[in-house]
Amino acid sequence: MCGRMAVTLPHDAMAQIFAAAPANALPAVPNYNVCPTNDVHVVTAGDDAGQRRLGAMRWGFIPHWYKKPGDGPLLINARAETIAEKPAFREAARARRGIIVASGFYEWTKDTDGGRDPWYITRRDNGPLALAAVWQDWRPDAEEGMRTCAVVTCGANGPMQQIHHRMPVVLEPEDWPLWLGEAGKGAAVLMKSAPDDALTWHRVDRAVNSNRASGSALVEPV
Repeated sequence: MCGRMAVTLPHDAMAQIFAAAPANALPAVPNYNVCPTNDVHVVTAGDDAGQRRLGAMRWGFIPHWYKKPGDGPLLINARAETIAEKPAFREAARARRGIIVASGFYEWTKDTDGGRDPWYITRRDNGPLALAAVWQDWRPDAEEGMRTCAVVTCGANGPMQQIHHRMPVVLEPEDWPLWLGEAGKGAAVLMKSAPDDALTWHRVDRAVNSNRASGSALVEPV
């Protein structure tokens, strides 16, 4: 599961790390409370010249048969176990894979009174999170068309199960070419949980439970 994230890297740093040419219009950073339907930063494979692209996509995959964005469920996540079979995702899983760049993501547990306690999850090595994603150009020929995406999720690794039973697929740098289709076929082998020691997390204030909250205090430990 992945329902909220933070992005703090400057655009030029993202472009350098992922060897990608940045688009002219990218979502503003830092953003400590990126919510579904917001634009996110996505790296995609380049053209024949091989230059990767760093662009903006709406977080919330819209299948091609939706006449309006709200014609069905908001598809912010795509389950790795069924992505190759689901009509909404199967073509994208073969041909339109990308990497969502994030600094961290949030997950929630419930306390004894049913309150939702948020946790902020990052890489243990302080590097950027490269989240496996699939994308879709929704109504590319229409004036209101847009590029949309979903995070690929898998079963949580052992430590993460303390917080949630699912997690995003986190890609290592050596796996980026295969996921993006630059290194041939076989990307399905990458759709698995991160190693047990790859991530770390801490409790943060419940202020982030509101999608209107903002500011760096959202990721500070409590």
